[in-house]
Amino acid sequence: MQILTILVIEDEDSLLQLYRIVLEKEGFKVLTVHNGQEAWDLIENEHVDLVITDILMPVMDGYEFTKLLRHSNPGMPVLMITAKDDFPSKKNKGFSLGTDDYMTKPVNLDEMVLRVRALLRRSHIASNKRLTLPHTILDYDALTVTWGDDPQMLPQKEFFLLFKLISYPNKIFTRMQLMDEIWGRNSESDLQTIDVHINRLRRRFENNPDFEIITVRGLGYKAVMKE
Repeated sequence: MQILTILVIEDEDSLLQLYRIVLEKEGFKVLTVHNGQEAWDLIENEHVDLVITDILMPVMDGYEFTKLLRHSNPGMPVLMITAKDDFPSKKNKGFSLGTDDYMTKPVNLDEMVLRVRALLRRSHIASNKRLTLPHTILDYDALTVTWGDDPQMLPQKEFFLLFKLISYPNKIFTRMQLMDEIWGRNSESDLQTIDVHINRLRRRFENNPDFEIITVRGLGYKAVMKE
């Protein structure tokens, strides 16, 4: 099994070592540095799968590092950690620079591990652009779902919707989340568009042996893998 490498950027030694211990216990290789400049120097010579970075640090802060990283490696997951003070504006700035996820101090370490694993999963899916189930293959570039002998090409939005749900089995997505991500925040379509596409997918794949799409009343939809 491949050991994944996480780079942690934090100027407070006690936190740096705490994050390292927790992540190494989970089976990751962990590299640690104290500021963005040290991280930038290290990342040129080391393979890194994910970055966890503080914001406020000497020499080069988390914002500047993330901005540099996005120019050279736009696909690398970045989890940014910040104090709770002025969190909304910090979060907005971070996301605008390309941060993938956020946590506030004091960090819940169990949650940090879960978020790291989710980001790594998402990164793996994005790089492969292919989901392989026991009997079904989803090819992102071709917009095809192969089940049985022949690949079936789906309309773009239907495919993106199915790919999203199957990428995160058992995760509930609200209709608003799906609308924002697949249609975009400025779309003129209403939320019933999601229901229409979900119903079409259910009809297409009602006999699929690998998955089914479930309605979670009052919340949204999720894909469930069959035994």
